Formats: sequence, structure tokens, C-alpha cells
Amino acid sequence: MKEIQFSIEINASKERVWTTLWEDVTFRDWANIIDEGTYMKGAMKEGNEIQFISSVNGYGVTSLIEKLNPNEFVLFRHEADTKESGQQEREKEWTGGTERYSLTEKNGVTTLIVKTDVPQEQEETFNIRFPIALERIKTLAEKIQ
Repeated sequence: MKEIQFSIEINASKERVWTTLWEDVTFRDWANIIDEGTYMKGAMKEGNEIQFISSVNGYGVTSLIEKLNPNEFVLFRHEADTKESGQQEREKEWTGGTERYSLTEKNGVTTLIVKTDVPQEQEETFNIRFPIALERIKTLAEKIQ
């Protein structure tokens, strides 16, 4: 696994950006750029397990919400790679990796920083797709105000 990092400045409050990140409709919109058909299953609460699943191929990951400070920070620890819409485990490509989202706001501008561990063979794909997804988050968050 390799940790990669991305950031973007968004002309919206950190609360608005947080909602854009994790509300079902907007999450599906931006996450679709990274992995087609991705949706989230579970409640965003520290200590909970949550699943990120592709409705296209049924592959995904089950993650522990290890740390959660709403509107500011969330740390996911990927516990298991899944298939069959999260019902069955598969090869351990993502297991053990982490994904972090940090938000800081200054003068109405929120900086979103994402750090994520990716399998080496996925690095190029994520380096292409994640910046596009962040631009989509920016568009969605700024548009809704």
C-alpha cells in the first residue's frame, strides 16, 4: 500500500462540505468518479462499521470508523475487502489501509485534505480520478449554498 494525498479549497463552510461528502445523494455523485456505482451502507458514527460498495460489480470494502469529529475529521480503517454487495470477503487488496478526510475553514473557505492508502497497482488510477472527484465535491458544495 502507498499513502497518497489530495487537497482542494472550496468556497463553502466546512459543514456544507461535510454534508456534501457524506449525504447519500451527493456521496454517490462524487464517489461514482472514483469507482462507478459506489454507495455507502451504514451510519456515520465513531466505532461503527460502514461499507463502501459498487452497485456495478458488487465489490467493496468494510471499514471501521476509527475516529470521527463531525464537520472536521473522519478516519476509516479498511477491515475487509468484500464482494457480493458486501456479503462475502475477497482477496485482501485494501484490508488494513486507512482513509482520512480533514476539513479546516478560514474566512468561508474550506480546505479539504484526503489521505488514503491505495494498493500500488491502483495508484495511477487514483491519482487521475481523485482530483476529478474533489472538483465535483467543490462544485456540489458551492452550488448548494
